[in-house]
Order: sequence, then structure tokens, then C-alpha cells
Amino acid sequence: MKESNPITEPIGQNLIKLISNLCFSVFVFSVLIFTVIAITYQPPDPWLESAPALTKFFTKTENATFKDDSSILKTGEDLQAMPLAPLVPPVSSITEVVIEKSEEEVKNMTVTEKSDCDELRVVNCSDPRVLIAVERFNLRLFKSIVFLEYQKPVNGSKANECDVGWRFRNKKEKSWRKYRDFRRFRFGYGENCTYKIVRAGGWHSGFNARRSFRNRVNATSRSVGNPKVAPAFRDDEINDTIPTLGSLTNFRKGKYLYYSRGGDYCKGMNQYMWSFLCGLGEAIYLNRTFVMDLSVCLAATYNPSNKDEEGKDFRYYFDFEHLKEVASVVEEGEFLRDWKKWDRGHKRKVPVKKVVTHKVTPAQLKKDKSTIIWRQFDSPEPENYWYRVCEGQAAKYIQRPWHALWKSKRLMNIVTEISGQMDWDFDAVHVVRGEKAQNKELWPHLDVDTSPDALLTKLQGMIHPWRNLYIATNEPFYNYFDKLRSQYKVHLLDDYKELWSNTSEWYNETTLLNDGRPVEFDGYMRVAVDTEVFYRAKTRVETFYNLTKDCKDGVNTC
Repeated sequence: MKESNPITEPIGQNLIKLISNLCFSVFVFSVLIFTVIAITYQPPDPWLESAPALTKFFTKTENATFKDDSSILKTGEDLQAMPLAPLVPPVSSITEVVIEKSEEEVKNMTVTEKSDCDELRVVNCSDPRVLIAVERFNLRLFKSIVFLEYQKPVNGSKANECDVGWRFRNKKEKSWRKYRDFRRFRFGYGENCTYKIVRAGGWHSGFNARRSFRNRVNATSRSVGNPKVAPAFRDDEINDTIPTLGSLTNFRKGKYLYYSRGGDYCKGMNQYMWSFLCGLGEAIYLNRTFVMDLSVCLAATYNPSNKDEEGKDFRYYFDFEHLKEVASVVEEGEFLRDWKKWDRGHKRKVPVKKVVTHKVTPAQLKKDKSTIIWRQFDSPEPENYWYRVCEGQAAKYIQRPWHALWKSKRLMNIVTEISGQMDWDFDAVHVVRGEKAQNKELWPHLDVDTSPDALLTKLQGMIHPWRNLYIATNEPFYNYFDKLRSQYKVHLLDDYKELWSNTSEWYNETTLLNDGRPVEFDGYMRVAVDTEVFYRAKTRVETFYNLTKDCKDGVNTC
């Protein structure tokens, strides 16, 4: 028998051990590198690159052609995957399973004769089977709607009619806000002693089911002498009152970040949002309450007068209630009043840290114990822009809280009203014209490609005839799209002027915010509503990519 080599065996074992140790060392080193990268890596922020990068980021989704200062940027409720965004709270909805469970409960409660179901010949709106019939009908008809809760049906205007109200949200809206509808239904009876809907009314047709929401004094008509009174129907879920700090003791115990007005004031709304969220992001990073000025200056590009307009309220455009829920903010006037009261009544003044340049980074202020950190923006432009605070190294630890900024619920109610009046069953086209159509050097084909004849030819290959067609556009001439009416049921924003007229809920509410003075439905509001209605369409046709070969940003930018 061959003897084993006593020298060779230890060498082989040692070689195996050496290789094993080497592999294990490589593995450990790789894990260590990966861990360091995972801890320290910050993904590049496209917003910090340039203003065009900001616009590109927000407009790339869905090939949206709404951009620049003549259009609107998406806000928090439109963005799908934002860091720091709170999870949507679980809300139970009315589904087929829920309806079947209700039916089973009704069967157990009622004993019906197998004869001819005589009790259904007279419609009893309080009968649970009435609500079940409505729930099934709505679920079958409105595929894009999530039904959250129903009111108990009430009598309509005739014996076989019932009015039913409910709260819902649209599946395309990322927020959890609720909207309301109430409709009138005419009933017959079907098989197995069940109700069936013979006829369903349109949007807001069930007047008797309209809840008697708590009503405020109609300050509108009293203050401006308007004989028309807005209906006593309002959204009782909006609570954008200005929070108070309470006692002066609470004020002194607080920690605040205060930004003085800078060069961003009266710039486009895109820059306003970009800068505002920089300040709010720094306040969150410093664990401080952000002092915010509710007065907004609307840039000339949004106004028919072509002049900047000061004194606009933040709450006209954005959801202040939501902002208060997700971030610590205080209104500037309230803050300054309490600050002055404290300094007048106490020998020891409030500790204030004044910061005169954006080059002082948020990280340098992290350990500051002052009650107020006061950033002052007195330098010439562009050194006095708020967003400069979040540039450079600050971008590694300041994250803009986009989830905190939603569009105004009052504007979104108008969006819901328009979509609901079309029964959520419509297509839309965005037609960019205005100054771009006149600039033949940058957009040589846009004017012709968006002419009525060209539009009709193009849309016939994309949208079925006699569909509801919503046209979101900056074309000022209302009758420009009349040729499309030969093939489609055309809807324009101006068809819904009553939603912001002096008898509307929106008019009443904004007038109350403005101390009894009427508020103009301005250009930014128009684009906000146009944009959101466009997003809710079943088929969406863009100007660029669909209607014209011209580039979105001009010649040679595609």
C-alpha cells in the first residue's frame, strides 16, 4: 500500500487555509466598504444642478408640457416616491366585499315572502337595500373613484326617488383628502326582491342629501355690498386658521428659524416653492419652528395686468392645514407681535442669532442655543435668494419636504367639481399656444400644428368621437376650438366660471380670508386647475411629443 507523503499533506492543508482566510478577508472588507457607502452616500439632487434641471425633474413625469412660469409645478400630493413623505393613513373604502357583507346582514334581518315583493313597489329610502343598490351602481360606473363613506339615503322629490350622498377620493390623487358628491336616484325592483336603479342623476343632483354643513356668517355680501349670497354649502374639512403661540412663556421656550424677505419675492411661483421649501427644510434639520410669511407676491406672468401683485395669501394656492399638520410653522405677524411683547415686558431680551450671509451653513447653526436664528437676505441678487442656503455642502443634509406642500383644497374642490360634472369619463388635450406659438424662431411649427384643422385631424386618430374632451390651454380666444365641437363634447375652463363666480363657495371662502375683499381667480389658479383636470383624464394628449415635432424648450433642445 502506498504511504502518504508526510510533507505534502501539511502543505495542501495550509494552502487551503490560506485561500479560505483570504476569501473571508475579502468578504469582510467588501461588507465594510458597502456599509460605509450605505451610511455616507447621498443621491445627487437634480434640483441643485440648475433651474432647467429643476424644471426637467418636475416635467418629465407623464411627458407633462406644463412648465415654466406660465404653468405649474407638481406639489407634494402629485409626487409618487418622495423621501420623508408620510404614509397615507389607512382608510376603509366601500368595495364589493363590503357590499356582499351588507347584503348578507340584510338577508339575516329581513324575511321576505317569495310572492311578488309587494313591499318594493313603494320605495323606502331607509331600507338598507336602497343603499346597497347605490353602492353597487357606483362601484360599477365609476372605476377611477374610491368610495369612502355613504350617508343614509333620504327621500327625493318623487315617491320612487332617493337622494344619496357620499365622500370619496380619486385614485389618481396621492393625498388622502376627501371630496363629496350627492346624487338623485330613481328606483325600480329586480329579481330576488332587490332594488335596481332605473335612472341616476348627475353630479350634485341629490339636493336633499346635501349635508347642512355648519355655516359661517356671509361676510362676503355684507362687506362688499353684493346682493348675491353664496350657497350655505361649504367644505367643513378645511381648517387653515392661523395658529397662535399661546402665552409669552411658550414663546420664550420655543426655538425659531426666521427668514427675512429676500430677492425671491415677486419671482415666479416655481422659484418661490423652491426657496420656501429650502427654508422649511433647514428648520426641520435644526429642529426649529419655521416663521413663515403668508403674504405672497404673484409674479407678473400670472396676471392680466402684467404687473407683480403683492398681498396674495399663501392659502389661496397651497394647503395650509396640511402644512400645519406635518411641519412646525408659525405665522410671521403672530411671531413678531409676541417677540415685541416679550422684549417690552422683560429686561432680558430674547436671544437672537443674526445670520447675514447664506454662506453660513445649517450645520454651523446646529448647536446654536439662541431662541431665534434670524437669516437676513440684504445682499444684492442672486446672493439674497433663500434657496442659496441649501446649495453646496448643505445639500447633503437638507432635504426639501415636498410632502408638506399640497395644492389648496379650495382649488382641488374646483378640479373635483369639473371632473365630476363630466362623470369622471373624459379625455384631455393640452394645447400650448400663447407667446410660444408666435415665436417662429424657436417653435417654427407650433402655430400650424395647434391650429383647429391640425388639432381635429390629429385627435381623430387618438380619441373616439363624441367623447367628453377637456382642453387645457393658454389660448385666450374662447371660440378658437369651435371646429372640434363637430366631433367632440368640448369643455374649457371658462365653461365652469360659476365655480369661482361671486355666488360660489370658492368666492365666499377666499373673500373671508381676504378680510371681506373679493379675490381674483388669477392665472396661477387657472393653470393649477387646468393641470389637475388634465391629469385625471383617461386619455391625455400633449402638445409636444403628440401634436408637434417642435421641441419643448425650442429649436435643437429635444
